[in-house]
Amino acid sequence: MIQPSKFTTFGLMRVKSKLRGHSKKITGLAFSNVLNVLVSSGADAQICVWNTDGWERQRSRFLQIPSGRPTSNILDTRVQFHQDQQHCLVVHETQIAIYDASKLEPVKQWPPRETSAPPITHATFSCDSQLIYASFLDATVCIFSASSLRLQCRILPASYLPQNISSNVHPVVVAAHPSEANQFALGLTDGSVYVMEPLESERKWGIPPPAENGSTSNMSTPPNGASSSDQPER
Repeated sequence: MIQPSKFTTFGLMRVKSKLRGHSKKITGLAFSNVLNVLVSSGADAQICVWNTDGWERQRSRFLQIPSGRPTSNILDTRVQFHQDQQHCLVVHETQIAIYDASKLEPVKQWPPRETSAPPITHATFSCDSQLIYASFLDATVCIFSASSLRLQCRILPASYLPQNISSNVHPVVVAAHPSEANQFALGLTDGSVYVMEPLESERKWGIPPPAENGSTSNMSTPPNGASSSDQPER
């Protein structure tokens, strides 16, 4: 039994354990009640898995940053558990990946092909963990299938931002609706929040709406057979 004297106490709380493993600030934390682990991610592009029984580090690994890909000042690495509590979404400005948390090995990965592609600013699972909503520094929003990381839909900035808005405005956070799988919210740098959903006639993402007045839609679906690493056009 651990003696109370080994804890640092502050009133009615105590620090049970202090975990050391990252060299830079922590940018993401996620618990799994199936694997009994805590996953941490940091600005050092490292992921660590901690056992919640003894708070020991089970394993860790650094993300592989694509060669020739410059990094911006975002640097945050985010983590979020899938609904099954065994797979973990890992988001870095250069990539989106699904990891098997028990082994800390990537199962699927989506890195933009072009080195000039805008950084990913945020991404999250839909409430049913079937989709991944991702935002980019150029204000593009991409929607992926969570099972394959195949791009299902791309939303261009012109389809939801006013024409007179600054080119520096872009989403910095994405939140999925807790019960509507095809609805999500974007938090932008200008302080505004946009709630997004597909057209009522489509009901789900990935089906381009009909053209109006001869114009093409700002939402598009990649052709059949497209690779999960296909980069959305910008």
